[in-house]
Amino acid sequence: MNNMDMMTFTEGQTEVKKVEVPTPSRNGTARMRELTPAQRRAVMFAQQQVLCARAAKKAKDERQAALVRMWQEEDAETAKPRTVIRKRETMGEVKEVSLREAIGHVLRDLRTHDHKTLREVSEKAGVSLGYLSEVERGQKEASSELLASISESLGLSTSQMLRMVADYLDSVDA
Repeated sequence: MNNMDMMTFTEGQTEVKKVEVPTPSRNGTARMRELTPAQRRAVMFAQQQVLCARAAKKAKDERQAALVRMWQEEDAETAKPRTVIRKRETMGEVKEVSLREAIGHVLRDLRTHDHKTLREVSEKAGVSLGYLSEVERGQKEASSELLASISESLGLSTSQMLRMVADYLDSVDA
């Protein structure tokens, strides 16, 4: 600490007193010494909150980067020319693609191309996550009302989605 001379004037007399002035330090310990214990705890808590927020932001950024990489890999895979599966062969017999399977295929393609998760679409459409998954896999047949809400949650009208299903079936039958 620096000593500083301070002059005070009283009636007809001049008095010089030595006053200690805190010098600024690099790590702020001088300021911390002037705080009450409650203020110190508040400062420490605020510093911890800042560190936690930075760690959370870093983790969020890493998750987002991983998602972007995953989407880029998916897009690279779908960009590869692939043959359309016209008919599936199971144990030597030929089985045609059902309407239920075609609807599921189109819904899954729409969802993955929009980079949406099953959870996001199911919450927005008001459908349970498990049921939506079964519809996409062609295991469950969805009602027209459910198809309408799923289509809307994907940003399409029901008629647009059904046209895509029809186009898919045309490509499969060709």
